[in-house]
Amino acid sequence: MIGFISDIHGNLPALSAVLEVLEKKEINTVYSLGDVAGYYPMVNECIDLLKKHSIRNILGNHDNYLINNLDCGRSASVDMAIKYQRSVITPENLRWLSVCPLTMREPLFYAVHGGLIDFLEEYTEEPDYSEYPEDVTLFLCGHTHKQQYTESGGKRFCNPGAVGQPRDKDPRAAYAILYDDLSIELCRVGYDIDEIAKQTKNAGFEKRFYSGLYTGEPMEKRKVHSA
Repeated sequence: MIGFISDIHGNLPALSAVLEVLEKKEINTVYSLGDVAGYYPMVNECIDLLKKHSIRNILGNHDNYLINNLDCGRSASVDMAIKYQRSVITPENLRWLSVCPLTMREPLFYAVHGGLIDFLEEYTEEPDYSEYPEDVTLFLCGHTHKQQYTESGGKRFCNPGAVGQPRDKDPRAAYAILYDDLSIELCRVGYDIDEIAKQTKNAGFEKRFYSGLYTGEPMEKRKVHSA
C-alpha cells in the first residue's frame, strides 16, 4: 500500500493526524505531491516530520517561491506567508526542499504538483487522458486543494486533496491510499484546527489566514494591484 499526501502548507497538526492514521494502517511508503511551504508557520516542523518518515516530496509552487526567493505575483497573502517562512526556515531544511524533484515517475504512477504541461502552476481539474505519456496509467497531482478521482479507458487520475488547507468545503485533512490491488481510496481525518490557528495567530498572521480551515473553504487573499 502507498499513501499520497499534498499541499501541507506548514500545517503541522494536519500532517501529524494524517501520518498517524497511515502509520496505524501500516502504510510505510508515502509520497508528498508538493507545497510543504506556504500559508501556515510550521514549515520547519513539517519538513522535519517528512524527513523522520522518509517521505519523498515533489516541488510545489509555494516551495519554489521559497527556495528561489520569488514572489507569487498574484497574491499578497501568499507573498506574506512565504516571506515569513523564508525568515524562519533552517539552512538544513532549505537544502532538503531545494533538491525536491519537479516530477516523480514510479512503476505504478506518474506524479507532479500542478499539471502535465506546467508542473508547478497548472490547475488540473478535468484531466485530458490523451496527454498522458503512453505508458502511464495513473497520474497524480495536487495544487487544487480538492480531492478527486476519475478514470476512463484504462487511464486514471487522482488528486489526494490538501492536507493543510482543504478547499472543498470539508475541513478534514485529505489524503489518498493506493492499495495492493491498485484500487484507490480517498480519505479524510479530523485534526486540531484550533492549534494551527493559534500558531498562525502567534506568528503575526491575520485571522483570514486560518478562518477558512474551519469550513474547508479558500482563504480570502489580498491581491497584488499594479499601479
